[in-house]
Amino acid sequence: MKKGLTVLLALVMALLPLAGLAEIDPAEFKGATLNVYNWGEYVDMSVIRAFEKEYGVRVNYKTYESNEYLWLQMQAGDAWDVIVPSDYMIERLIANKMLQPLDKDIVTNLDQLAEGVKNLPYDPDNTYSAPYFWQTVGIVYDTTEIPVEEMEAQGWDAFHNEAYAGHTYMYDSSRDAFMVAEKALGYSANTTDEKEIQDAWEWLRTMHRTLKPSYVTDEVIDSMAEGLKWMAMVYSGDAAYILSENEDMAYCTPYQGTNVAVDAMVIPANAENPKLANVFIQYMLDYDASLANSQEVGYASTNARVLEELSGPGGDYEGNSAYVPRAGYEKDEMFVDLPTEWQAKQPDLWAKVMAE
Repeated sequence: MKKGLTVLLALVMALLPLAGLAEIDPAEFKGATLNVYNWGEYVDMSVIRAFEKEYGVRVNYKTYESNEYLWLQMQAGDAWDVIVPSDYMIERLIANKMLQPLDKDIVTNLDQLAEGVKNLPYDPDNTYSAPYFWQTVGIVYDTTEIPVEEMEAQGWDAFHNEAYAGHTYMYDSSRDAFMVAEKALGYSANTTDEKEIQDAWEWLRTMHRTLKPSYVTDEVIDSMAEGLKWMAMVYSGDAAYILSENEDMAYCTPYQGTNVAVDAMVIPANAENPKLANVFIQYMLDYDASLANSQEVGYASTNARVLEELSGPGGDYEGNSAYVPRAGYEKDEMFVDLPTEWQAKQPDLWAKVMAE
């Protein structure tokens, strides 16, 4: 249900204040602008419009495609009220004193979070961050071209299978690409060992020469839903949408392990409208907005009630193997922020792979 959320839900959200915000007077913000910077294909825009109507504000909503690009803009001093980085980038922003704490007198619904996103190591008390969506990285593939048993037996090694040459998408993300190679080789996704990094680079170079993949970002979603390639490295939320649109597609979370990632809403230290930013975060965490957003984009909600309803009997993602991220698997890892010397080296090595 990526497109076309019902008019009824939009009207309800626009007309009824969300729980926990009754003490906030919308008139306080009338005419204000809230600057929000988020990932592409990552929100139901009717939620944004409902928030604007509820508080009489304008949301300047822009998108980016990588944590690294966001980091460069933050270093340059760009001012946003709410951004939605991933776990390891939040760790970096906290360490560099680039975030301000949430106002928990306003953001009062953190108790609604699902178990899988509570007490996370980069911000265990949610001092700075409110989890927005969570996911794994895996493989979407066409079961009419690649049998399920074949894909499950290969996992990440499928990206070295010559039989799939010319039929593959690879997501253009240096951190995720190196994770794939590192996991395929039995290494940690957070390794800084020189030899292991070199091995991973060689693994990716072999992938490039063997498969000649198309390197993509958000366009992979509709392309795989249309069945244009046999397989693709994707985030599980995108996979959930793809599977809901094309019954021939399946999702593999590789047995070698993968990255479990959380994207969370945070408020930069230089935010121009921090109080409204806290109100927005509260609004987005609550049931109605969380439900609409997760229905629209397919990523796993961090709201426990929404997650259970959408994946349970009669839910939009009942039986969808990609919707709920794998939890508790010993080979899965959450990214940590890499040392400074690797923050530039890894993207440089990845660029060299694609340029060959």
